[in-house]
Amino acid sequence: MKKFKFKQVLATGTVLAAGIALTACSGAKQNGGGSNKKSSASVALITDNAGVDDHSFSQSGWEGMVAYGKSQGLKRGTNGYQYFESSSVSDFTPNINQAVAAGYKTIFGVGYSLKGAIASAAKKHTDKNFVIIDDVIKGQKNVASANFKSQDASYMAGVVAARTTKTNVVGFIGGIHGDIVDLFDAGFAKGAQDTAKKMGKKITILNQYVGSFTAADKEKSIAKAMFAKKADVIFHASGSAGQGLFSEAKSVNEGLAANSSKKVWVIGVDSDQSSLGKYKSKDGKKSNLCLTSVMTGVNVAVKDIATKAAKGKFPGGKQLVYGLKHNGVYLTRGYVADSVWEQAQTARSQILAGKISVPSHPSK
Repeated sequence: MKKFKFKQVLATGTVLAAGIALTACSGAKQNGGGSNKKSSASVALITDNAGVDDHSFSQSGWEGMVAYGKSQGLKRGTNGYQYFESSSVSDFTPNINQAVAAGYKTIFGVGYSLKGAIASAAKKHTDKNFVIIDDVIKGQKNVASANFKSQDASYMAGVVAARTTKTNVVGFIGGIHGDIVDLFDAGFAKGAQDTAKKMGKKITILNQYVGSFTAADKEKSIAKAMFAKKADVIFHASGSAGQGLFSEAKSVNEGLAANSSKKVWVIGVDSDQSSLGKYKSKDGKKSNLCLTSVMTGVNVAVKDIATKAAKGKFPGGKQLVYGLKHNGVYLTRGYVADSVWEQAQTARSQILAGKISVPSHPSK
């Protein structure tokens, strides 16, 4: 989740996950291998400072690029596909310049923080295609913008949380206030509130922001306070800072038996974060505390736009929005109870049918 990261992703798969693990060092320092010939189909991904193996937004984007490369018969490297990893804002422009100099035709900036650098580069290199993920750049014909209706999948997460909680207290932890994180915040709250009303019970929603997308220690402290206030399901939209939430949830659950009614749950964001939820209970049993994840289809958007570009149909100047209809956003099955999952799917159908209107900003 970056700015307000849309952090959600479509099916990743073990092959793609393995690809991430093997290539998670700085793409800017790698040329890759292969003898690609389709330079017009070549693509590059510029990360923000979260890194390409962030278990979130950037990782999803890279997974989409790997899938695209395979579908086109391309190899990683020159004239194929590659990532350039940034460790700070000062790396954005140099990494974009490296991608341009290496001849990549379509260049993706993953995360709102790259907006300025992408817009500037697009003006200088009008023969290249540029994409900004999680923001909008207007008035530039060689730039496409991709965003996500994360409020809809977050509404479904609210339904799941409200029907899963045993304490009737749930929580939301955001990264930094802004339009994108608002989608997650608003959708989750509305889903939980609507469900509580249907069930005839009162559910308390704790809400706090980290003020960062990387401060895991601060998020751990926030999570500890929420658990102390009896929250037993917490959803985060806070990028890599969310690892602090997972860490604190593990601390709670590791002191409990696997089937304890006091178990706490985390709802992940942007990509399937179940790998972060693995732990051993007090009685030595392997378990998982990641109830589900609100997926942001960065991989879907990357593959879709890259494929369009390869066909000579790059959507320059357009704003593309990915939603529930084509799995641009969705929930993972996770460890949601069958009856609860059915209710979440009913909500999905009602949203698509226009019977449920999900707000994009939290009520004040």
